[in-house]
Amino acid sequence: MLHFARRVSKGLPAIALWSKFDNPQLRCKMGTEAHSDSQEWAKKLRDTGLLLSKALIGDKWCGSIDGRTITVSNPATGELLANVPFMSRKETELAITAAHEAFPAWSQKTSTERSKLLRKWFDLLIEHKEDLGHLMTLEQGKPLKEAVGEIVYAAGFVELYAEEAKRVYGDIIPATTHDKRLIVLRQPIGVVGAITPWNFPLAMITRKVAPALAAGCTIIVKPSEFTPLSAVAAAKLALEAGIPPGVLNIVIGDGPQIGAALLESTKVRKITFTGSTQVGKKLMEGCAATVKKVSLELGGNAPCIIFDDANIEVAVRGALAAKYRNSGQTCVCINRILVQDGIYEEFAEAFGQAVSRLQVGNGLDTGVTQGPLINRAAVEKVESHVEDAVSKGARVLVGGKKHSLGRTFYEPTVLVDATPSMKIFSEEVFGPVAPLIRFNDEKEAVRLANDTEFGLASYVFTENISRAWRVAEALEYGMVGLNEGVISTEVAPFGGVKQSGLGREGSKYGLDEYLEMKYVCLGNISSV
Repeated sequence: MLHFARRVSKGLPAIALWSKFDNPQLRCKMGTEAHSDSQEWAKKLRDTGLLLSKALIGDKWCGSIDGRTITVSNPATGELLANVPFMSRKETELAITAAHEAFPAWSQKTSTERSKLLRKWFDLLIEHKEDLGHLMTLEQGKPLKEAVGEIVYAAGFVELYAEEAKRVYGDIIPATTHDKRLIVLRQPIGVVGAITPWNFPLAMITRKVAPALAAGCTIIVKPSEFTPLSAVAAAKLALEAGIPPGVLNIVIGDGPQIGAALLESTKVRKITFTGSTQVGKKLMEGCAATVKKVSLELGGNAPCIIFDDANIEVAVRGALAAKYRNSGQTCVCINRILVQDGIYEEFAEAFGQAVSRLQVGNGLDTGVTQGPLINRAAVEKVESHVEDAVSKGARVLVGGKKHSLGRTFYEPTVLVDATPSMKIFSEEVFGPVAPLIRFNDEKEAVRLANDTEFGLASYVFTENISRAWRVAEALEYGMVGLNEGVISTEVAPFGGVKQSGLGREGSKYGLDEYLEMKYVCLGNISSV
């Protein structure tokens, strides 16, 4: 997401040390540098070297050219975690140069060589999953168990593409004449620019970086300024795994300026982005000037259809997981729960009881299942959706207000008697609010579900196998969960249709996003 809302400060100059990726103006330090403050939470890390407050360009951990920094804080407590560089166009151009210079050697490595390095990176991510999860909970707020789960999920992409790197196959096409041979090669597209969000600080990075590196591309990653710590920690482990300098670069800071530098550079051949549809459209427009390949994973408005023949227990469990994971801050979160008349009251009661048992608090505390929202703006958005719904006739069954913990905590909420006239029906709430909407029959359910410009994820609960197939095929979404609320996995293609994006990430299909096809015609072959 190309915006920021953190305090930017002018820092003292640091010492610039030479490297082949360096610029005399770029302030860098050799090796790694942990945040100098000695917070108690930092001491809980097994490997304190993973706490970095620098970006990575080439083989150097760098500050910004002008010394500006931006604060990273714990959304649960407000505690300052680190001051990281607030970089802009110049630093991004240096990162592009580093990636461009690293590309020939990296792309010419054999697929087996790249595979082995990615596998080492995977091993290190798993080895340090507890520390990485701890960092993620601190900067993003999600419960520790959930954060560690994300690390394992993120590492899964690295493992998958370590394996898929060895399966970049070409083709031989039957020739049209006896003296020709027709060959199709698949080659890395080149330097990639990746822009990732704060809600899944590492999984959204490895889902892009792993296939790019497996294909032979080099990459510049701009993580969210809210959650850069887990990104740079993972990058440190990539270097430790033996991935060469310049292959993976991290720039932090001014989203519009970093994005502009990536878009305008003719050295960057692809942009991959996860974030809002509004920003995705701007990036897509910007890619046109240099005809870059683009992958976009954008906003969602996921419906969950619960038919009256559904298993109520399964539906409650699935809807709970799909709605309240990460406090509702995921692009595949259920945004609208459509419940058939015959079981509306029964489902509402069972679902409300389950939601009321969710425990809100600091993600590091035992038993917590709901952390804070990322910032005050997120809380205000949730409040506006709830207020709008109530003003138009919805009734609060559970929650409905800020949590007594204060700050950015919001009560897990269920609204009943919601209707399509409410903002929450058409706009992604990105918070822990579930509106329940009645429907009469299958036709109406599909119509309501498809009544949106988005098309990322959808969910259906029914015990009727014929209905399951009919509805799954009728839904205008890139992904459908049938009797299941957790559908994300590294081995399946992730992506949407309509204004939810372009392309697919994860699975064997995700590798195609970083490859170009080249046709080679070999002619004048003698028959003797």
